Amino acid sequence: MSELYQLSAMEMVSNLKRGAVSPSEALVAAYTRIEAVDNDVHALPTLCRDRAENVARTIEDDKDTQRERRNDPSWLAGLPVAIKDLTDVEGVRTTYGSPIYTDHVPDKSDILVQQLEANGAVIIGKSNSPEFGAGGNSFNEVFPSTRTPWDTSRTSGGSSGGAAAALASGQVWLANGSDLGGSLRTPASFCGIVGLRPSPGRIASGPNPQPFNTLAVEGPMARDVADTALFLDAMVGMHPADPLSLGKPEASFRSLLKNFSGKRRVAFSPDLGISPVDPEVIKVCERAVTKLSDMGWEITDQAPDIKGSMETFQVLRAASFAAGMSELLDTNRALLKPDIIWNIEKGLKQSQEDVAKAECARGTLYHKMVTFFESHDLLICPTACTLPFDVEQQSLKSLGDHAFDNYMEWLALPSVLSLTSCPVLSLPVGFSEAGLPVGMQLVAPPRAEHLLLAAAYKAEQALEVGSANPIDPKTF
Repeated sequence: MSELYQLSAMEMVSNLKRGAVSPSEALVAAYTRIEAVDNDVHALPTLCRDRAENVARTIEDDKDTQRERRNDPSWLAGLPVAIKDLTDVEGVRTTYGSPIYTDHVPDKSDILVQQLEANGAVIIGKSNSPEFGAGGNSFNEVFPSTRTPWDTSRTSGGSSGGAAAALASGQVWLANGSDLGGSLRTPASFCGIVGLRPSPGRIASGPNPQPFNTLAVEGPMARDVADTALFLDAMVGMHPADPLSLGKPEASFRSLLKNFSGKRRVAFSPDLGISPVDPEVIKVCERAVTKLSDMGWEITDQAPDIKGSMETFQVLRAASFAAGMSELLDTNRALLKPDIIWNIEKGLKQSQEDVAKAECARGTLYHKMVTFFESHDLLICPTACTLPFDVEQQSLKSLGDHAFDNYMEWLALPSVLSLTSCPVLSLPVGFSEAGLPVGMQLVAPPRAEHLLLAAAYKAEQALEVGSANPIDPKTF
């Protein structure tokens, strides 16, 4: 049973549904793997074994539900899942990566967690995140920094770095992430797994103090595209406490994975015209694009012009920080990291005119994307401008001759795509000469997750990269 960690989530759920593996046995396999490798990557700092075992036994004892939901695509049947430390789980320590909340234990679970547990997920622990999810490196003052298992001297990315590292090293089969400026896509690239930022409203969460904010979303993370579709099926659904939430689609995402066939028109940009990119990252992505062209996809260089979008993103992100965290600045300034303080203060200093212009610029960008998708099926580009860097370096300060102005600027490639409200998936597409993973973003029209997942599934088959996971952590 200890080798169950090598199976895909699809295989595990199939085994659980037909009784070949019990939820309790799946838990033993997960915790055995965690004990074997997590000291090397520090992905899951908080475990909740007693709670998980109780939930697993409840699922095992409920034979009627197991039988009735055997053919339900949203039913996970007792599969262990990790939840990001930004997301509340009732009775489980949830710190948000902040010393302010070191001993915080929520008395109620987030809507997303409630949805997952209703669909047969067993929460086994919390995955590490930077403080309040801010930044692309999963470090904080509460727990050790999270490392990519491909080279444990390097960061797993952030802010869903714990989720990505746990998946890549085989500690869990599925893990949730959240994404504002690439928080699940950057770690997916750095750890060689799949991360999907869905359209706003596709996954209900909260209750949130800013329920109409469409920049931050929850999303599924997994080792391959099929597992990602499986997890998304378990996550979606409308909830009255989330005013943007969408109803469950008639067809499951998993059922339509093979529906992206024939010739497709796709635009590729190595940098979206907005960011420096490591030449080695570009080389890996261009090699992948060549394979997609050989498969029959028509590749163009007609990406939409999105210059200036990072400035728009920074204004709207800062406004969100000011709205949600200005009280913490007043009461706990000494316990906030400098980057958080900078973001809150930037938001407080902005004028109404600044925010109004940014909102209009975002609207213009959205309509550019709608026009673009009239002639193209997808937009593709690198996920991150860089390979995983030293875990002790809090953020990327420069790339080549370009010095970044702040801790978010190096995250421009995923951040600007958050403005579009389009679903975006980071797919592993190859490796650097040193064996570090590289991800590429696939962008589909708004609310077209079915199309996006089917395209990613097709690309994954052509590229044959995802089969490398899970791996044992590598120390050099």
